[in-house]
Amino acid sequence: MPALRRMFFRTAAPLIGIAAALLCAAPAQALPTPADMADVPARTALSYEHLPTGTYVGSAEDNAPRPGLSTVKLYIADYVVRFGDGSARDRDLARRLIEVSDDGVASVLDSKYPQAISATASEFGLNSTSRGSFWGNSSTSTADTVRFLSAKKRTDPTSPVLAWMNSAAPVAADGTVQDWGTQRLPGVTGSKWGWADDGYSVVASASIGDDFVVASNTYGPRRAQTDDVLAALGDVDLTAPPAPGAVTDLPVIPGLPSVEELLQMLAPR
Repeated sequence: MPALRRMFFRTAAPLIGIAAALLCAAPAQALPTPADMADVPARTALSYEHLPTGTYVGSAEDNAPRPGLSTVKLYIADYVVRFGDGSARDRDLARRLIEVSDDGVASVLDSKYPQAISATASEFGLNSTSRGSFWGNSSTSTADTVRFLSAKKRTDPTSPVLAWMNSAAPVAADGTVQDWGTQRLPGVTGSKWGWADDGYSVVASASIGDDFVVASNTYGPRRAQTDDVLAALGDVDLTAPPAPGAVTDLPVIPGLPSVEELLQMLAPR
């Protein structure tokens, strides 16, 4: 009998370990879902992507072309860094585009590289993005902004454009405080903002985290965008892994308890 008992425990040990792991493991918090975006007001477009899994969710307006504002400076800066003349001056101007959103610099680089926005849109498949008569009346969508930044994070993670988002100044070149919208979400490490000349009729923000990208555009003031973004995503773990699937095809050993029975045996009483 002692030998039989030892054989039982040697055979059952793997199942006991599996059962204990299943019992102790805490369920992972879900990533954002379409339901989280269902109540985003029409004034706001909002897009999010989880980089490790490619999970993407967007509001009803996510693919709509909207005023690109200063978020299109991301496209200009990336083009200048990779395809410009390679000068230290160009690189410094590109940095100012992102860190302090300098409109004068944007006009200089847009004049020097008028193809920058269109070329970037073509390269990254930004189908809702187009350059207007100059950078300031160009259009893009939050889905395009997320698509671009996600591609940079995956294929060019050391891009200075991403680094400059991480070192963005608290105050822009024109005195605007850069602190609203997607930047308020937990886990954000860097951001780029945009705003209309009047400062309140249209605003935008785009942010990156270690494992995610998010962008928003609002017909309204900065506070409205912050409210809409936080209402949709403020209570969601933007970096959570997807919940693991159910464990299947566990071995069945005649005469030994099932995993369900082991879980019951191990459960606190």
